[in-house]
Amino acid sequence: MTKTILRALKGEVLPTPPIWMMRQAGRYLPEYRETRAKAGDFLSLCYNPELAAEVTLQPIRRYGFDAAILFADILLLPQALGPKLWFETGEGPRMETTDTPGQVANLKPTEAIHETLSPVYETVRILSRELPKETTLIGFAGAPWTVATYMIAGKGSKDQAAAHALKAQDRPTFQALIDRITEATVEYLSAQIEAGAEVVKLFDSWAGSLKGQDFKDFAEAPTQKIIAALKARHPGTPIIAFPREAGQGYIGFAHRTGADCVAIDNSVSPEWAAANVQIDGCVQGNLAPEHMVTGGQALIAATRHVVKAFSKGPHIFNLGHGITPDAHPDNVQLMIDTVRGA
Repeated sequence: MTKTILRALKGEVLPTPPIWMMRQAGRYLPEYRETRAKAGDFLSLCYNPELAAEVTLQPIRRYGFDAAILFADILLLPQALGPKLWFETGEGPRMETTDTPGQVANLKPTEAIHETLSPVYETVRILSRELPKETTLIGFAGAPWTVATYMIAGKGSKDQAAAHALKAQDRPTFQALIDRITEATVEYLSAQIEAGAEVVKLFDSWAGSLKGQDFKDFAEAPTQKIIAALKARHPGTPIIAFPREAGQGYIGFAHRTGADCVAIDNSVSPEWAAANVQIDGCVQGNLAPEHMVTGGQALIAATRHVVKAFSKGPHIFNLGHGITPDAHPDNVQLMIDTVRGA
């Protein structure tokens, strides 16, 4: 029997939505913290196939989610193109900046990324062997705009100011960077699929800061190019797109990009998303992540609300963004039991 997530992605309306959770392998789990300590640091964990596979499997063993998502980071791909990447404790990622024509021109050729990223593909191969047969394996990458914001600023930022400034002041250089990331992302996701990923997801975490034509040019157009290229090579592989905080941009996003499913953040209501986005096919989302911290009756009520709102169309239950490190593992179980009607 086909896996539940693959059925939902094909447009089937299921009596109980399949469920997984963004960042489900993470710091809220004591077993993850133990494995990360063993790895030494975050990047060492990402590049150790046995340990990366282990942390991917931990939430599956504990909760029985319907999908596992490869444990990696969206900045491994730009690192594979040449810029140095490191993580500052308590502050997050730092990256050598790429914001001049020369720096963009000096990025490594796309075919060179596989040398750096081969441990990621090995993690996928391990997972495709070790996951329970009913569990779907999801691969992923950051969408070009979001990856570019980190490459240009050298770190994450709340307003993506450096990327917006480069876009305004030197659009050819900005476009060239987007094009390089787009091309590399196709090769990266294609290699994940060849290694055993059954679904891939594009995370455009900062899509919401693009407005008007910029949203079309730098959120939609690169996503459409990546999806078209992947569908040409791997026609049976479903693709989930997550243009976070796209607002009205969610409407028609699946049609315009070719995505099989649109993941919805929790800045829009499930009723709005059902009426405006789910009419085009599968949606994923969109419980507010803070319920994983606070729990209780509010979590149960909000979970039921999401399930009911999306019950008339294809739906994969998920959070509206990643689970946070301060979440309580028991609240995750309560959410799952509520979705599954226990």
